[in-house]
Amino acid sequence: MRSVKTHVDSVQTNETTRRVTLLIATVSSFLGPFMMSSINVALPTIGKEFQMDAILLSWVPMAYVLSGAIFLLPFGKIADIYGRKKVFTCGIALFTLATALMGMCNSGKMLIFFRLFQGIGAAMTFGTGIALLMSVFPAEERGRVLGITVAAVYVGLSAGPFIGGFLTEQFGWRSIFFSTAPLGAALVLSILWKLKGEWAEVKGERLDVIGSAVYCLALISLMYGFCLLPGSSGLLFIFFGMAGLFLFARWEDRVKDPVLDLGLFRHNRVFVLSNLAMCINYGATYAIGFLISLYLQYVKHLAPQTAGLIMVSQPVVQAVFSPYAGRLSDRVEPQIVASCGMGLTVIGLVLFTFLGEDTGLWFIGGTLALHGLGFALFSAPNTNAVMGSVEKRFYGVASGIASTTRLMGNALSMGTVMFVFALYIGTVQITPQYHPAFLVSVKAIFIIFSLLCLGGVFASLARGKMY
Repeated sequence: MRSVKTHVDSVQTNETTRRVTLLIATVSSFLGPFMMSSINVALPTIGKEFQMDAILLSWVPMAYVLSGAIFLLPFGKIADIYGRKKVFTCGIALFTLATALMGMCNSGKMLIFFRLFQGIGAAMTFGTGIALLMSVFPAEERGRVLGITVAAVYVGLSAGPFIGGFLTEQFGWRSIFFSTAPLGAALVLSILWKLKGEWAEVKGERLDVIGSAVYCLALISLMYGFCLLPGSSGLLFIFFGMAGLFLFARWEDRVKDPVLDLGLFRHNRVFVLSNLAMCINYGATYAIGFLISLYLQYVKHLAPQTAGLIMVSQPVVQAVFSPYAGRLSDRVEPQIVASCGMGLTVIGLVLFTFLGEDTGLWFIGGTLALHGLGFALFSAPNTNAVMGSVEKRFYGVASGIASTTRLMGNALSMGTVMFVFALYIGTVQITPQYHPAFLVSVKAIFIIFSLLCLGGVFASLARGKMY
């Protein structure tokens, strides 16, 4: 009788742990995207106050994705060794502190500096949040819970433009940060109070400090070099970055406890091509919010709140369809669902190449909604394919790799924007006299993104079957 009661209590505890973990992962999935999309709407106002040129303004989103991409993989390994809940909690705390400090900035460079720390906090939570879900939910439910967290991402993206635009217009851009920080603080308290247990699948392994350092420096050099193109210094940084990644791979082959098990790439076609598809997808789409926000406020002369209302059409569609796409990927091959999503995204990117001064707002809103549907069909199924292709002991690292891949795609996207801006606009503020150059650069960027995403469709289809 006692054993039956113990079993019932254990089942109830597991169910409670799953619900709490899903709630915490969902809220954390909301925070980062909300901050990103709300800042995008506020960027023209921030740029005007701090007199930031087009290139410097691009560093506000770029700093976040750059620091996130650099630290995601090492923190994924640290979470596997020392505990996923510990790393996740510290990440939310750092993210919250950086958010509060960003509201007190008195220069554009200071804002970018704290944005870097916000990205480090996000790196500690992105990978470990997914790994926590994979640790407590059975395989047959993972598509569903991933769909829920992806929906939370898109709810954050939906709320960001509207709430960020409203706060910027009514109370100033700093109110975005001051209103978000308390939510992060509440999340930290909830984790400490409600989330019991710890998950450390490779406890006892040693952290590969040398490999982690080489990896971080190589990524910094590679991504910073891309941002400096077409200058010769950019090519030099890219060369050193590529050389650093080569040394990192050689080192990881020899070290006893590598931060990255290269076997994940050598013998796992689904894992490799799913991550490649993810990098391409985000590389072709991350900058859309940034570009459309500038377009609506600079070229269309819309207020931040009105621009936010138009931009909300994309994430709303994403939030509605992501849970269904996640469930669908539990029953249908993820490669099929994700590839259809990328195909819709290609169509949306091609449509955006026709943006001009007289483009109708209904056209912009409809195209953003099409992007939302494409993202919804791609994101959760692709993540399900990535995590479902590895063993449980690799969840932290695999999740870190997937999140790193996504942020590298984001950095590639913003790097492309900065490269094209440097060619067509230069280091000047986007005043009315530079609107024609801005529109030409936007057209060129969307042509590049369309071609990139089209290649991603083939990478997605080539990954093979999981079931």
